[in-house]
Amino acid sequence: MVAEQSDIRRLIFKYRSYTPIPFLIIMVWFAQPTVVSMVVGAAIIVVGELLRFWGVSIAGSETRTTGKVGGTYLITNGPFAYVRNPLYVGNMLMYAGVGVMSMALFPWLLLVALLWFYGQYYLIVTQEEEYLAERFGEVYQDYRRGVGRFIPKLKPYVSPSPPPKLVSTSEGLASERRTLQAVALVILLIVAKYAYLHWQA
Repeated sequence: MVAEQSDIRRLIFKYRSYTPIPFLIIMVWFAQPTVVSMVVGAAIIVVGELLRFWGVSIAGSETRTTGKVGGTYLITNGPFAYVRNPLYVGNMLMYAGVGVMSMALFPWLLLVALLWFYGQYYLIVTQEEEYLAERFGEVYQDYRRGVGRFIPKLKPYVSPSPPPKLVSTSEGLASERRTLQAVALVILLIVAKYAYLHWQA
C-alpha cells in the first residue's frame, strides 16, 4: 500500500492534463509561424484529434478520470485494434502539430516537448498495463502481444469476443469538449500571432 501511494506514476497520471500547459504557453509566446507551418501543423493537429476522438467515442468519459488508474472494459476495437494507446498517440501528434504550426524555438522546443510527453506517457502506460494484466489476465496478454504500445500496426487486432462498447459520437463529443476548446484556442492564438507579426513587418 505504501509503495502504491508513493508511486510517482500515480502523480503523473493525476496531473497529466496540466503538464502540456507550460509547453503550449512557450510555443504561443515564442511563435514565429508561417503560412506553410500553420497549414502543415494544423493538418497534424487534425490527424491527432481525429485519432483521439475515435478513441474517446468508444472508451467514453473514463478517459477523463484523475483518480486511480483503471477501466471497466478492455477496449480492443476501433483505434485500439491498431495501437494500444491511441489517445496518447493522438496527444503527441497534436503537440507536434502545435510545435510545427508555431515554429517556436524550432526544432528544439518541439523535440524537448515530445521527449517529455513520451516519457510521461510511458510511465502512465506501464501502470495501466499492470492494472489491465491483473484485471483481465490472459485476455489482455493476448491483446498486448498482438498490438503495439505506441507504434500502430497495419493489420487490426481481432478479438475472440464481441466488443464491450461501440462508437458513440455523442459520448465522444461530451468527453472531448474541453480538448476541442483548448485546441481551438491555441490555434487562434497562433494565427493571431502570425497576423500581429505580419502586420508589424
